Amino acid sequence: MPSIYDAIKSDHDAHRDLLNTLEQTSGDTPERREAWDSFYRDVKSHAAAEEETFYSKLISETWGQDSARHSVHEHQQLDELMEELNEMDMSSPGWLTKFKTLKHDYEHHIDEEENEVFTRARETIGEEHNEAFGQRFEERKKEERGLIEEKREDSLED
Repeated sequence: MPSIYDAIKSDHDAHRDLLNTLEQTSGDTPERREAWDSFYRDVKSHAAAEEETFYSKLISETWGQDSARHSVHEHQQLDELMEELNEMDMSSPGWLTKFKTLKHDYEHHIDEEENEVFTRARETIGEEHNEAFGQRFEERKKEERGLIEEKREDSLED
């Protein structure tokens, strides 16, 4: 089982690849739709699992509260951008413009997590617990994949 850091980093690497694929596609093509669907579903389940397993632990420490809140706030902003993109015509120039904003913001977010948050998190999540947290993250992510549509409908009702 991967450590929590390896599990999150592996997802980030896959997300970077999908972002690059999306940037290199154009119009409303099957390739762009498939890449977008993979990115959308994986980021949604990743973020929820990360908040519930990783950030919930960090927020228990005084120093981690601001960092965790900042990252969760960025998740919310990224989620809003993804929902807007999900509703837009992929062949419109506006879609690509908004996508570039998402790509920039998401890459900033994951770089910040990997370079700053991970360093501080290692002080809270002892090495002996890294794999257990990684396993909980992976399990929660699988559960969240099944809840994407339900959560989306609930948020649309608000």
